[in-house]
Amino acid sequence: QVQLGESGGGLVQAGGSVRLSCARSGRTFGSYGMGWFRQAPGKEREFVAAITWSGHSTYYADSVKSRFTISSDNAKNTVYLQMNSLKPEDTAVYYCAAQREGYWPDLTYAYKYNYWGRGTQVTVSS
Repeated sequence: QVQLGESGGGLVQAGGSVRLSCARSGRTFGSYGMGWFRQAPGKEREFVAAITWSGHSTYYADSVKSRFTISSDNAKNTVYLQMNSLKPEDTAVYYCAAQREGYWPDLTYAYKYNYWGRGTQVTVSS
């Protein structure tokens, strides 16, 4: 079993930055691809970014490319999402997820993930 816990959300002004963290406990961290998804009120959950278990490959939604960066620290069992140049449309609950040996394109599909965190709210004010 894998447990995921997100932290780092909050209220930020447009143009600002936030770093989200996702701490993983349970089974070996290195065996899982990790992803970030978000869900705004009244909208479907959408893919934001993902990283393979090796950390060698990363993937981003077009809407966040060049603004967000996903990274992982296997020694700390933690994955990060650095969000820069935030926009009001980035407001959402952000979820961390783990997928067994996840690779492209499976890492972009929410239904392919095996474990989910409870989410952390990010609100960007204009």
